[in-house]
Amino acid sequence: MAAAAAAGPVFWRRLLGLLPGRPGLAALLGRLSDRLGRNRDRRRRRSPWLLLAPLLSPAVPQVTSPPCCLCPEGVHRFQWIRNLVPEFGVSSSHVSVLSSPTEFFELMKGQIKAARRRVVMASLYLGTGPLEQELVDCLESTLEKSLQAKFPSDLKVSILLDFTRGSRGRKNSRTMLLPLLQRFPEQVRVSLFHTPNLRGLLRLLIPERFNETIGLQHIKVYLFDNSVILSGANLSDSYFTNRQDRYVFLQDCPEIADFFTELVDAVGDVSLQLQGDDTVQVVEGMVHPYRGDRAAYCKAANKRVMDVINSARTRQQMLHTQTFHSDSLLTHEDAAAAGDRRPAPDTWIYPLIQMKPFEIQIDEIVTETLLTEAERGAKVYLTTGYFNLTQAYMDLVLGTRAEYQILLASPEVNGFFGAKGVAGAIPAAYVHIEQQFFSEVCSLGQQARVQLQEYWRRGWTFHAKGTWQLARSRPTQDSRGTGLWLYLTGSSLPCLTLIGSPNFGYRSVHRDLEAQIAIVTESRALQQQLHQEQEQLYLRSGVVSSATFEQPSRQVKLWVKMVTPLIKNFF
Repeated sequence: MAAAAAAGPVFWRRLLGLLPGRPGLAALLGRLSDRLGRNRDRRRRRSPWLLLAPLLSPAVPQVTSPPCCLCPEGVHRFQWIRNLVPEFGVSSSHVSVLSSPTEFFELMKGQIKAARRRVVMASLYLGTGPLEQELVDCLESTLEKSLQAKFPSDLKVSILLDFTRGSRGRKNSRTMLLPLLQRFPEQVRVSLFHTPNLRGLLRLLIPERFNETIGLQHIKVYLFDNSVILSGANLSDSYFTNRQDRYVFLQDCPEIADFFTELVDAVGDVSLQLQGDDTVQVVEGMVHPYRGDRAAYCKAANKRVMDVINSARTRQQMLHTQTFHSDSLLTHEDAAAAGDRRPAPDTWIYPLIQMKPFEIQIDEIVTETLLTEAERGAKVYLTTGYFNLTQAYMDLVLGTRAEYQILLASPEVNGFFGAKGVAGAIPAAYVHIEQQFFSEVCSLGQQARVQLQEYWRRGWTFHAKGTWQLARSRPTQDSRGTGLWLYLTGSSLPCLTLIGSPNFGYRSVHRDLEAQIAIVTESRALQQQLHQEQEQLYLRSGVVSSATFEQPSRQVKLWVKMVTPLIKNFF
């Protein structure tokens, strides 16, 4: 009977592999068959409600056509993601994983200096220190050269920041960029996103800094001609020196660069436009984000962003057909001219967008589905600079079968450590949330399956998030990385990672504008890069135990414990 139960999921998956709609059905039958062998789970005293978590979460989005067996795109198990977003097939030789803030900063400067057609930068804010000024000077120099060249280029610079964060203080992101706007008004665009949820009396009463808790532009994309850096890092000196994050460089990937250019343009169109005199204006014909009708604004923003996603998805589907299928709309010669000059794809990039104020929840759907489908024996490495998982994510971690190693910041490397006023208590609030989650893991007897680790590095802060790796179940070194890595059962290397701005918390899912990419790869060389990145992050971590919370630095004041449930959805 035990052998039959174990064989059940394999048999059903093989059988249903012949049918359209396989992923959802196979996942459901696999989950039900796994329930036949629950003795081990009962010994672990898992809550019966948590057993329902996989069944109550969203099913795998259905594949709209049978899997393609004629082309590379038909071979990996995450193909269902392309039913939600465009799929970009690339060679792994075009993908590089960066390892340090300095490398990130130097690469950006070099890419700005080499840009000839476009520079697109989306961030929460631009800092005001000498390193940030160095970046602005690079932009100014490149713009100046574009005008003085023998054959002047049409270089355009587009910068998207958050309005509230970018306007904080007398010297701020806006004042840093005003000289560029004033000198190159036809080439430079600065857009400041203002959340539609901060309006009326709320906007008048909430003071600076605290108004940022209502909602932000949090996307981090840095694009230079046809190359793109995806990261969780902001444009600030600490992110260039001693604030650890994750960074991936997609070199010479024109379709991906076009997509993110259009996405930033779309968010820019529904944002306020910075003028040379430091005032802001709405794009002509657009509803004002906080003075106009909120529902009308959000509807218009949803349409603008979804048009970008859907049109890119259609383009990529057509390119796929033209490149890999003999009955394509183009001749074989035209298809060869369009696609054969590039190396065959062994890596697939999926942009995942989350903009809950606009009812766009793609990243949330994909993340929950990945957590749900992570099978027994798989291993998930999940990192976040701010440990404040949504209840849905917590239930899935506690109620599914994969092993988890979750890396979070120790209080000393939290970005708010040592801050003045109420902000100084935020690290303690995170400790309280961490302790509550750890206690739940222990009460369910899941310490062997779900392990917490804290990152610590003297003089550094930790901001890595949104990292997944899926690999085989096996003993591994402690590692720490930004985001999520997924290791499939039986594999020692990750086949999927998530990297970008989200941090799996409430505000990422419900309040802010977020973007990350899922990278699925069959390239052993790239898998090794991702594995090394993950190991390097976790090497500077220690395993959390009951003794961790007995340390004097982990004693949380009563008022912080009482306030945390009221404010945890704002940070």
